[in-house]
Amino acid sequence: MKITYYGHATIAVEFGGKHLLFDPFISGNPIAPAIAIDEIPADYILISHGHQDHVLDMERIAQRTHATVISNAEIVGWAAGKGLKGHAMNHGGKWNFDFGTVKYVNAVHSSSLPDGSNGGNPGGFVIWNSARCFYFSGDTALTMDMKLIPELCPRLDIAMLPIGDNFTMGYEEAIIASDFIHCNRILGIHYDTFGLIKIDHQHVLDAFKARGKELVLLPIGKSIEV
Repeated sequence: MKITYYGHATIAVEFGGKHLLFDPFISGNPIAPAIAIDEIPADYILISHGHQDHVLDMERIAQRTHATVISNAEIVGWAAGKGLKGHAMNHGGKWNFDFGTVKYVNAVHSSSLPDGSNGGNPGGFVIWNSARCFYFSGDTALTMDMKLIPELCPRLDIAMLPIGDNFTMGYEEAIIASDFIHCNRILGIHYDTFGLIKIDHQHVLDAFKARGKELVLLPIGKSIEV
């Protein structure tokens, strides 16, 4: 499983022979100018919620790649209005795709689409196949519902959690979340993009290490293998 970080909450995962792209926000990201957006592959685009900093480049990438949009019914309906194909899900449900199983889990946040229409309820995704399992939380506060993930899903190899605070949980809550989900390897997302979510990298890395956990802060455009 190869994971690439494109800044903010935009993650690409090569999984089960397919390219999964989460929450594409690249063209509007001031700290990701070097990313060649029109070269990013995508078989599926997974959208956690409707805010512009998570859907901005969905249409552009999906039109080029013919990717299937996976999200809640409201966002998939909005995408369909743009001529994009999609697969709608809702909280608690799961579906077996050609790359593996996707379970749509709760997130505590707000969600409206860039045109002001209803973005439905925000969510996250737990994805697994016979080899690997990972969790992309999307934008969320710390929630007790995270404790259900180890009960309902295979053991996580890595989890992508927001750490920037203000609009989502901060790093302190992400450490607690890692306990809830029984995963000690965390890839940080939703930080540094603009002033309100800038973090002190070393301080946050040290805080995770002190709890016996690994926090991965990938430079934009870089990848790891899991």
